Amino acid sequence: MKPAVVLSAAERWRLLLGEAAQQSLAGGLGGTGDAQAMAMDRALAWLYGRDEQDGQGADRFDRQGGAGSSQLSVPEWINDIHELFPKETIERLERDAIERYGIDEVVTNPEVLARATPNPALLQAVLRTKHLMNPQVLAMARQLVAKVVAELIEKLAKEVQRSFSGTRKRQQLSTRGSMSQFAARETLRSNLKHYDLQGQRIVIEKPLFYVNTRRSLQPWQVFLLVDQSGSMVSSVIHSAVTASCLWALPGVKTHLVAFDTEVVDLTDSVQDPVEVLMAVQLGGGTDIGKAVIYAAEHIEAPRRAIVVIISDFYEGAAEYALVSQVQALCAQGTQVLGLAALNEQANPDYDHALAGRLADVGAHIGAMTPGQLAAWLAEKLG
Repeated sequence: MKPAVVLSAAERWRLLLGEAAQQSLAGGLGGTGDAQAMAMDRALAWLYGRDEQDGQGADRFDRQGGAGSSQLSVPEWINDIHELFPKETIERLERDAIERYGIDEVVTNPEVLARATPNPALLQAVLRTKHLMNPQVLAMARQLVAKVVAELIEKLAKEVQRSFSGTRKRQQLSTRGSMSQFAARETLRSNLKHYDLQGQRIVIEKPLFYVNTRRSLQPWQVFLLVDQSGSMVSSVIHSAVTASCLWALPGVKTHLVAFDTEVVDLTDSVQDPVEVLMAVQLGGGTDIGKAVIYAAEHIEAPRRAIVVIISDFYEGAAEYALVSQVQALCAQGTQVLGLAALNEQANPDYDHALAGRLADVGAHIGAMTPGQLAAWLAEKLG
């Protein structure tokens, strides 16, 4: 979980009073480095600015909406507040949105949800608010999740297949093989000494064929350890989809583990990413070390195991314990990959200092799209 943004007293009053107080408060919003505070103001204005717009300003502290507040959609607003505010504030904002302003498009209105166009942003909003849904809406939300997940799987499955299909190894030849494996150039070169000058032809005495035209996999374990804090929701989605695609590979035993301050093994549901996503509990603290210990306890062959830690590396527990665990894994021959983001943008926001310490003890650190992760794994597993 990312550390909470620290606001000055002026910034706090500015967020409370709204845009009308900007000129009166020295050190209000808009200065260098205030991008997050401005985003917070935009999210608050989108909701509480409705009092002013509707003429319901009974409370003298009701806010005035900013010029750009109406441009947010409900899913975008839900995603924004989960990125910007602490848990207690999120709960208050969601309760006010539903009870005070009747903004129920996503969480309480099945007709609106049925008309919604499935897309990743709406999927994230559903996952963040599914605990507020009644059974009827939750059933419809599951259908929406299934549609988006099916599209993601269809795209990623092709990339996984391409990454793991392997390439022909031309240096490895055999005198036996099928027509599809025939090595024409090598065969001609090898049989030039049998060239018939009179008949102007080459007599092929020993045809050659490529071997290992497909990548053959020896048994491997791949652990995807997924941080389910609110800021990692996009990575949670792509982790579930990636795990489902990897599960179908021969010779690869895929483990999917979600964690906050507790560890939940979702491996039994890895074939059904929809079920996985509906089961995750976004939010809470972060104990990456505990998840790494869990993976270490389930490794069968250390040198044939890969542990992928998908997290923003804002560790809530003792950092030295995590670093020690990762160092021990690397020392025994297990490959550790730390991903600060696993999504289509691969644009991470993470604790660089802790990630650097993990890199110093042998972990690979980066941010990848699901397709890039598949290619990286194919290289290591091949």
